Amino acid sequence: MCNGQAGRYTCRYRIQLESKSTEEKERCMDPKQAKTVADFLISDFESEMQTTLGVFQAVPGNHLDYRPDSKSRTGLGLVRHIALEDDWLVNCIVDGVFTTPPDDSDACGIMNPADAVARYKEKVPVALDRVRALPSEQLTTVIDMFGMIQAPGINFLAMTTKHSVHHRGQLSTYLRPMGSQVPGIYGPSADTQ
Repeated sequence: MCNGQAGRYTCRYRIQLESKSTEEKERCMDPKQAKTVADFLISDFESEMQTTLGVFQAVPGNHLDYRPDSKSRTGLGLVRHIALEDDWLVNCIVDGVFTTPPDDSDACGIMNPADAVARYKEKVPVALDRVRALPSEQLTTVIDMFGMIQAPGINFLAMTTKHSVHHRGQLSTYLRPMGSQVPGIYGPSADTQ
């Protein structure tokens, strides 16, 4: 059933069909459909990973404290956030529970863009392989994200890509003020032409 607390994420794909009208059932995703969508989303995320790694590699190591505003994260803060949370989000989906977000302080060990690249290459593909191995029914199981959003795992998988691309976009806007060039993201940039 759809309700205000669950929001738009649950309404479209909720699988508890017993009490739904025909119209509501037509909007629901069954496990087989969820597996097909997951395969697409994983492939899409893997493609986005290459772009994310390119943006990480463009971050200059000598201006990691740059931030456009006092309310903004630093360049290093964004690099850490992306590198740590992409892995964390995917693993939370697989585990069916959202745990405490990773510590993105110096204790995380990511002290420069090269550290982020190494961690990302090591951890994120393994997490995506875990999603690939999930039984299709688990992709349609509703997960609670700290009481803010309740949605099937497949929805969170889509949100993970959006989250990563959003923060990568933020980071890419830092590159020129940090003294670097913006790599091609969805085609060439003014710096790569």
